[in-house]
Amino acid sequence: MTVQESGAEPKAAGMKDVAAAAGVSLGTVSNVLNRPDRVSPATRAKVEAAMAELRFVRNESARQLRAGRSRLLAYVMLDGSNPFFTDVAAGMEDAAEAGDLSLFLCNSAHQPEREAAYLGRLEQQRVQGILITPVDPDAPLLAEIAHRGTPVVVVDRTPGGTAHCSVAVDDVYGGEIAVRHLIEQGHERIAFIGNHTSVGQVRDRRLGALRALQAAGLGPDHLVDLTTSALTVADGRGAGERIAGLPASVRPTAAFCANDLVALGLLQTCANLRMRVPEDLAIAGYDDIEFAAAAAVPLTSVRQPRRRLGRTAAELLLAETTETGHEHRQVVFTPELVVRASTLR
Repeated sequence: MTVQESGAEPKAAGMKDVAAAAGVSLGTVSNVLNRPDRVSPATRAKVEAAMAELRFVRNESARQLRAGRSRLLAYVMLDGSNPFFTDVAAGMEDAAEAGDLSLFLCNSAHQPEREAAYLGRLEQQRVQGILITPVDPDAPLLAEIAHRGTPVVVVDRTPGGTAHCSVAVDDVYGGEIAVRHLIEQGHERIAFIGNHTSVGQVRDRRLGALRALQAAGLGPDHLVDLTTSALTVADGRGAGERIAGLPASVRPTAAFCANDLVALGLLQTCANLRMRVPEDLAIAGYDDIEFAAAAAVPLTSVRQPRRRLGRTAAELLLAETTETGHEHRQVVFTPELVVRASTLR
């Protein structure tokens, strides 16, 4: 009985098989794979033809084992269901591809235990570096991983110290420009919708909102806090029902949502309850994801440079893995307000 008849898979061709088929040394095959500039065009073509004929696929795992480090970057995102983070990851992928590396994505789903489990596995896999939007930017585990030799870059968070590179956006300013715009549209009672008690960025956006009120001569009582458990479309829908249930005398005339998913949920409830946007309730979001402009009433939103945020973070990580005497940098981008129909009367 032949091997094929027995149902066994044929053995994958190795570098020795390629060398034999091409009539060259094993070192020449290695050079074609790793240092092609050292091989003459004619010899390289002969080796590549042998690879194609044998359907040779290089064993990257063995190569990484010899090098002691993989050609893999990893991003532990906070919420895989939020388009903001997938846009950030796309920017990271741009930088990874430019460096001939791959990007592996993990989703902590706001769960510290899940985040810690991913970090442990990634460290065991000897990834070149870890990009992370952490549940807690000052978690001791991040510093421990970096101390053991795996570079860590914190994304969309500003850690308290300088133990890592970080890339973030000035969320205080973002909240300030959003609410300033609402005040300029004549609103004096503004709802703030988000989980500011548990998420640092949301807390900063609320602080910016309070600063805008103060600058306009309005007290903090003009901000109506509608705290949510998360930042999802469902949370926005629930907030809309709460607003609709308030007496007209205390009901806000505008809402600043901590992200666009919340704003989209709020817009849905307004449509279901026949509340006009922006006449009955003006709505501003945050992030300016693609769906913001495509909403039934296009959403005013604070735009974050999402893809640039990710690309810059990955570039900082790659620099740390290659530079001698690397110094950590904390990069902060300035957001901008994109005004659309949801706030313009």
